[in-house]
Amino acid sequence: MATRSDEAVRGVLVTRPRGEAADTLCAALEAAGYRAHSQPLLELSGLPELPAVQRHMVMELDHYQHIIFISANAVRFGMALVTDYWPQLPVGINWYGVGAATARGLEDFGIHAVTPGANMSSEGLLDLPYLRNVEGQRVLIVKGEGGRHTLRTELLQRGALVDELACYRRGLPDLPEGELAAQIAHWEIDVILLSSGEGLANLQLLLSPAETSKFKAVGLIVPSERIAMMAREAGFDQIITAENASDVAMLRALKEWRPGTGE
Repeated sequence: MATRSDEAVRGVLVTRPRGEAADTLCAALEAAGYRAHSQPLLELSGLPELPAVQRHMVMELDHYQHIIFISANAVRFGMALVTDYWPQLPVGINWYGVGAATARGLEDFGIHAVTPGANMSSEGLLDLPYLRNVEGQRVLIVKGEGGRHTLRTELLQRGALVDELACYRRGLPDLPEGELAAQIAHWEIDVILLSSGEGLANLQLLLSPAETSKFKAVGLIVPSERIAMMAREAGFDQIITAENASDVAMLRALKEWRPGTGE
């Protein structure tokens, strides 16, 4: 594993969930001259059956003025539910995606989604003009189980009537104890790319305290200052904050990282 300050980054670990363009990012890394390896830190699965309340949300899709998808996976799982009930989508709805990949997923269904640009976050969505004055309007947030509630909380404070459609769940990858540490060492990983706070949390769960200390020289590239703060609190100190979780932003941040320098 590269730890000397004069040694260039070689091994890079991509931790995106399966189905979230991990292969695309790995290919971009390889093209840029890095050795890319993939080990998802989140396992995603659809819900076996929607509760009656959430089925009702899908059936009344045309009653919402705004529908927000918080990830590409929300599109993947959520639109599978929507198209079961709506072979022809209702009109007159404002659609939103948290980032470019989410918007591209919606385009496959003929939906043009508004995105917040580089600020791929709840805060970025909340800055969009159409979501500033939503008093009395109905908003549906399509997401996974759990996660942050910043978007819902702020929209409620703005007077919106907000529902959340949880259409998939996140889980810990089924890795034997010590397996992730063995992969990091065997692949000679210099930098780990994290796309979410949940991925960081699972990294901590899958590495013992001793293993975390052993890999302190490994860099972390994270997509927001919020996650960078979480990483620092977890004991990591070689951190770079990318502009967002896109391929372009991750590659740009990776080129800036040097072993031993941290931020």
